Order: sequence, then C-alpha cells, then structure tokens
Amino acid sequence: MPEYTLRLQRFSPQTRPEPWWEEVTVELDRHHSVLDGILEAKERDGTIAIRYSCRAAICGSCGVRINGRPGLACHTQLGEAAQAASGGAIVIEPMGNMPVLKDLIVDMDTVHWRKVKQVRPWLVAAEPQPEREYIVPHETMVDVTQTMACIQCGACVSDCLSMEVDPLFVGPAALAKAYRFVSDPRDADDRGRLRDLAEDPHGLYDCTHCFNCVDACPKGVAPMNQIMRLRRIAGSDLEIDDANNGLRHEHGFVDNVRKNGLLHEGDLLTDSYGGKLKPRTVFVLFDSLPGILQALRRRKFSLHAALGHPHRDARRGHQRYFDRIEARPERVELNLYFSGYEDDPGSTPSVPTGEDSAAVASGPNPRKLRDRPGATS
Repeated sequence: MPEYTLRLQRFSPQTRPEPWWEEVTVELDRHHSVLDGILEAKERDGTIAIRYSCRAAICGSCGVRINGRPGLACHTQLGEAAQAASGGAIVIEPMGNMPVLKDLIVDMDTVHWRKVKQVRPWLVAAEPQPEREYIVPHETMVDVTQTMACIQCGACVSDCLSMEVDPLFVGPAALAKAYRFVSDPRDADDRGRLRDLAEDPHGLYDCTHCFNCVDACPKGVAPMNQIMRLRRIAGSDLEIDDANNGLRHEHGFVDNVRKNGLLHEGDLLTDSYGGKLKPRTVFVLFDSLPGILQALRRRKFSLHAALGHPHRDARRGHQRYFDRIEARPERVELNLYFSGYEDDPGSTPSVPTGEDSAAVASGPNPRKLRDRPGATS
C-alpha cells in the first residue's frame, strides 16, 4: 500500500487557544478518499474531529480545504490530492469564512444556514391554487434543476472573497438558493424576494464576480451565474430601483459600452449615477477620491485615459450590435445544463438544439418572465 502524509490543522478551544499543525501517516490505496485517510488517522487518535455522513458526495457534510482549495473529503482521492501537493504532505484545513468549532468542523449555523434562511427558501403559492398538484412543464424546470443540485456543503462560502471583506454579505450559496425559487414558475413572491435582496447593502450587488464560487462548487451549480441572473431579473425585467444603485449601474454600464465601444471606466461611476452634473454624482466622486488617488499612484490608470476617450474613434459602428440584440422579442440566456427524458428509450440527455433551444435552455424561465409586469426582453 502507498503511504500518504496528512498535515491536519487541529484546533481544540478547550485545551489550546490557538490552532496547530499535526502530521499523520496512513497506508491506503491511492483510490481511497481523503476522508478515508482522516478516518484511519482518527482510529489511532480519537480526538481528531471531522463531520461526515453519506461518504458518497451527496450530503455535503465533509467539506474541508484540501491543499488550499475547498472540496468534499469523500470526493477527493488520496492519489489526486498527493499529486496536487507536489509529492509533499496533503494539507487539510477547515473551511474558511466560518467559525471553527473543533479541528475540521466549522459552525455552519451562524453563517451559512442563517443566510440561507434570510432569502426565504420556500415556495410562496400563487393564487388561485390548483385543486390537485401544480403541473410544471419540463422545459420550464430545466434551469431550476442546476440550482437544485446544490448539496449545501458550503464550499462556495469558504472561498468567497466578498465574504472575506464583508462578513455580512449574504453569500453565493444563499443567493443561488434564492434563484432556485425566483426562477420557479410556481413561486409568487419573486418580486418581494428580489426587492429585499436588491435593497440590502450586503445582498445582491455585493458580489465582486471573482469566480471563486464557480471553481469551488463540486456539483456544478455555478453560484455566481445565478447571482448574475438574479440581477438581470431584478434590473432588466422587474426594474427594481434600489438604494444600492444596482439598477442604474446596470444601465450605466450598457450605455458606457454603447457610447465608447469598450468599457471606459473613467466614466462608469458618473454614468451609473446619471451624469457628471447630477448632485448625487458629485458627492459620490468626492467620497471616491481616496481610491482614485491611490489608483493614480499605483498607475492603474492615467488622467489622460480617464478624461479622454482614446479608443472611441477606433470602435465606430458597434452600436448596430446593440440594436440587433435589443430588437429580439426575447432575451436568450443559454444555460448549457443537460435536459432529457428518462422514459425516452435509446436517447441520451443532451443540451437542446435548434429553434427551441433558447426557450428550453434560457436563463430565467421565459414563460414566467412574460407574465411579469413590465418584463423586457
């Protein structure tokens, strides 16, 4: 049997106030999981603490950081983990952005589950209610299936950079859960749920698009994609004018690119607040001066590039692409999630193609959007 060294981060607040490192050696086949290695070490030292349950990558209990990356201990093979560690010890730590209770066990209640509850993770029945069950067409549920794959392991929360800066941020897991209900055609409270998230200074618009949650998710839920879809529904479809300026920033971003051909960041702030002469823009610019001066000192941009538009003349004619897209009767958002029917013999579930693919593989449910007041394509 090959031999593997596990470098465990230990923490026991009852005995030692600070965490420490401990190396253990296990002999297991390379195809055994990291969880198997930890449990073998635990047989020799019963004080090692880790949370686990199904051992089949469906419960999300054994989430840890392996070689600096979040993942499921039961879903990571020892051979792969050792190779990623460049032949050295496999480093195993508790997940980030959550308080550590003991060793590899974190307190998910105070961070993760509290924020999931914040988005009201239940369906609000539409009226009138049917006499029997709701009949939901297959094509309207394809997009919801992706977020339903979430096993609440907290890997995305562990790697979220926004939560490191702002611990009050609702977080990728909770927002992906919110999308699961907002996009469900049976839910009648999508506007209220989205308004609360848009108005919350730590809500919908606190994501920095770092893609860490997309890389961290072991189930392909891609939480950041769902956050972007929530923003589109709140802004483009429901026109929720929020105190965080999210709606105006979305319009300002599009207008900026339409005007300049490429994003001109020197104008983005003023475009998002209605123009340079708006009173609110003056106050925002004044508050942003420290950051602007720091960016100048670090040569992130120059005054010539910020005040001028050096690339505008080279991008003439691009407006026709905006006109073509905005002339479409419906917005197309390919989900690329697999769709199929189990009772279709001989067929393999695949991404829809052809003229109906946009309706089946779109982002927000097309039928639900058409029923929304003020919905736009």
